Amino acid sequence: MRRRAFQFSIVLALVFVCAGYAQQNQSRGDGEIHILPVQGNIYMLIGGGANITVSTGMDGTMLVDTGSAAMTDKVLGAVKQLAVMVSGTPWPASPCVGIRCPNGAGGGAFNQFGWTSPAINTLISSPRPVKPIRFIINTSIDADHIGGNGPIARSGVTFTGGNVARGPGGSGDKAEIWAHETVLNRMTEGKVAEAAWPSDTYYTPTYKWNGFFNGEGIQLYYAPAAHSDGDTMVYFRYSDVISAGEVLSMTSYPSIDVAKGGSVQGEIDALNKILEIAIPQFRSQGGTYIIPGHGRLADEGDVANYRNMVVKIRDRIDNLIKSDMTLQQIKAAKPTLDYDGRFGSPDAFIEAVYRSLTKKR
Repeated sequence: MRRRAFQFSIVLALVFVCAGYAQQNQSRGDGEIHILPVQGNIYMLIGGGANITVSTGMDGTMLVDTGSAAMTDKVLGAVKQLAVMVSGTPWPASPCVGIRCPNGAGGGAFNQFGWTSPAINTLISSPRPVKPIRFIINTSIDADHIGGNGPIARSGVTFTGGNVARGPGGSGDKAEIWAHETVLNRMTEGKVAEAAWPSDTYYTPTYKWNGFFNGEGIQLYYAPAAHSDGDTMVYFRYSDVISAGEVLSMTSYPSIDVAKGGSVQGEIDALNKILEIAIPQFRSQGGTYIIPGHGRLADEGDVANYRNMVVKIRDRIDNLIKSDMTLQQIKAAKPTLDYDGRFGSPDAFIEAVYRSLTKKR
């Protein structure tokens, strides 16, 4: 029995060491932007601050968030590289996009067996002009999500019909920036540079994008009181990918900004919304992929585990509050101990949960 206890203690120690090392590895960066193909039309840019979601194809490029200001030039370089690779390649135009197309992504309804004329082959083998950045969607007001708004929007184009331009300033010479109206309100109140402001906002619980973009429908979901009071989650319906923003982080406990309207219950509600939308391929794995605000790509199983962690810690802290314990006493009780090896320092999270639970009392 003593030998088994000793062996178990060694294994437990190794688990905590590995968890700590993994946590450090998740936070490391080399100062470069890395491109991860996710699924369908969707790619994930890593290293620009918060994770950036990119849809690129026949209609142009859409970004969900723009990263930090310091990484803007590298983000633009990565977006251009991706657009050239995806939409500037020498295959014929096709209405089909994504991995389910004949002959793979971009194969579409036309392939090499349908074109035999040398003149036609010469024409279609010429690289096509790359479509511009057309839309930016902000998931929150955080600096690592909106830092590149101004210059990245200026590098894009708003396509218009007739003589009317809907872009910033009415000129059509910039990409449209979308966000929930609360984000625009907080930007104006916080005196954020006007170039970073959303040019278009929505205010409803959900917003269906007006028409298909790159061959798929897109739906915005408003999370009214999760990380803040202006969070947006973006669902790419054909590619089956959800961009979750700060609602989900694979490297840390949730960031709940109570001063800006965030709450632990709103965080749980937002995570439950992701679980409501997502469909796994096998058990809880694969299927719908979720791009978090920070950290690695996730699926429904990861979100369920994260949601369960938040619920457990909320209930523990709620019970301690009912025992008339102060914030410092609750921190000393270590209600997050079994998760600290995975998610790091819990102090800010415990304080946010405490404040959001006592705020309603």
